[in-house]
Parts: sequence; structure tokens; C-alpha cells
Amino acid sequence: MEVKLPVIYDEQKIDVGYRIDTIVDDLIIIENKTVESLLPIHQAQLLTYLKLSGCKIGFLLNWNVKLMKNGIRRVVLNLEGQTPYPKI
Repeated sequence: MEVKLPVIYDEQKIDVGYRIDTIVDDLIIIENKTVESLLPIHQAQLLTYLKLSGCKIGFLLNWNVKLMKNGIRRVVLNLEGQTPYPKI
């Protein structure tokens, strides 16, 4: 189920600025993909969702793999010593 995340900029509210695939207990974002391989743009998208939602942990799930364990990437926002957009 998609979760609508409003965006507020300069006191203007856009009700459906972003659509997050799943939020678990208002703590973890799950972003589903079906792509050949996960790219840095997918991680940047998830980092944007983390920043806007206030969540700190997210998972990119790529369903286009033979073994699901090869399609999971964990993303943590503002982990000490972490660069803002680490390479995948």
C-alpha cells in the first residue's frame, strides 16, 4: 500500500508530493523496485523519502533477482561517518 507524503515548501502544501511504497511502524521505509540492477538514483530517492518522513532506516527491494537476498539494500540516514550518498 502506497503512503502519500505531503511536501511543504515556503508555506505551500502539496498533498501528494511523494508516494512511498510502505512505511513500517513509522520507523522504516520499504521501497520496491523491479529493475535490472539498483542504481544510485534509487538510493537517492530513498534518502529523500527518509529525510522528508523523519525515518532513519530504509530498504530498497529489487524484485528482479533470482535470489531475494541479492536484491536487498539497507540505507541508513545520517549514520556517523557516512557520506550523504554512498555508492551502491
